[in-house]
Amino acid sequence: MTAQRDVVVPEADEHVCPLPHIPEAVAVVRRRVRTVLADWNLAPDLAEDALLVISELITNAVVHALPPAVLRLSRAGTGGRSALRVEVTDAGPAAADGRPVADPCPGEHGRGLDIITALAAECGTRVHPGGITWWAELLAA
Repeated sequence: MTAQRDVVVPEADEHVCPLPHIPEAVAVVRRRVRTVLADWNLAPDLAEDALLVISELITNAVVHALPPAVLRLSRAGTGGRSALRVEVTDAGPAAADGRPVADPCPGEHGRGLDIITALAAECGTRVHPGGITWWAELLAA
């Protein structure tokens, strides 16, 4: 008889979600991501901040960029702290000439990047041949 070992399956540390290019994308993806973050046992304050950052990045991709767009979440634990990286990659600005897309309700928009900057430990963009990746890293308090 051979000894049987308990096999430890590592927890998923990445989640990738294609983003539908429709106004309802934010609500649909938030519901899905809320489940992922709960399965990852993130601290409630980190999960709520992450949902807000995700909502802002998805809104920017749907309103201001060309499809396709993809959300990528990855988590890590360093020094006993939880960290979450949020990335949204899109195909670049929707305006062919590179100018910002006209906003039909300017009073209701324009604060998303400020919100992301306030909540994230670090954030930024990466331009590449396939488009633009907007990213933010959040740390548990």
